[in-house]
Amino acid sequence: MAADLYSAKVREGRAYLSLLLTPLQWIVDIPSRVAGEVSDVVVDRSLLVKENAKLKSEALQLERKVQQNAALRQENNRLRALLRGSKRVDEEVELVELIGVNPDPFQHQVIINQGSENAVTVGQPILDAGGVMGQVTEISHYTSRVMLITDARHALPVEINRNGFRSIALGKGQLDELELNHVPDTADIEKGDLVITSGLAQRFPRGYPVAIVSEVIRDPGQQFTKVTIKPTALLDKSRHLLLVKMPELKVEPDEAQLQSQSQPQGVSE
Repeated sequence: MAADLYSAKVREGRAYLSLLLTPLQWIVDIPSRVAGEVSDVVVDRSLLVKENAKLKSEALQLERKVQQNAALRQENNRLRALLRGSKRVDEEVELVELIGVNPDPFQHQVIINQGSENAVTVGQPILDAGGVMGQVTEISHYTSRVMLITDARHALPVEINRNGFRSIALGKGQLDELELNHVPDTADIEKGDLVITSGLAQRFPRGYPVAIVSEVIRDPGQQFTKVTIKPTALLDKSRHLLLVKMPELKVEPDEAQLQSQSQPQGVSE
């Protein structure tokens, strides 16, 4: 210690000795440094795995929200179209929702979410943004069954909007097709004509769009012309519908008296 303190050569020799020991110190430090790097790698990988899982979860949540927003956007567009359709209807209407479809392929019927508790009555017309869909045929407390105009049992008085020619639109059991019944060969009907309700049956008010003429076949050997029409309503897609509230038919006193006088005696209503 005294030599190291007072002798410069000893200090110089210690410097050379330290230089010689440097590689040994580096070699001895290798395990510690490797262990530290491995630890950092393991920790970083664990963090990366956790962050990756978190990001995947957030991505799924965002994707779900995007899908919901897309569905809401489409529903908003349908409701806007339905609102525009309601402006063309003079009668009072109420928004209803389709909640079920009859699985029988031979019966074109749907179920709506309102019934007798909501003052729904048999025969009320059902519309969507495009036009007439059908009418209420059965009622329960909270739901109602609607027969579509394409049902094979349904018949609807209509007229050609261009010239007022009247006919009956019959369902054929196909969602995209109706047929006009007993159309004379001389009738002025062209492809593309708009078919609307005529109001003659007092079930559907006049002027509701029903269909577009898609095909007119005139056979010289046949008495009637075959006229095929395509519904304007989206019968297999619409979910939000308009329930038309029809005014009750009032019988005048004179008319009621005539009806009572015209009935045979002994027969009561």
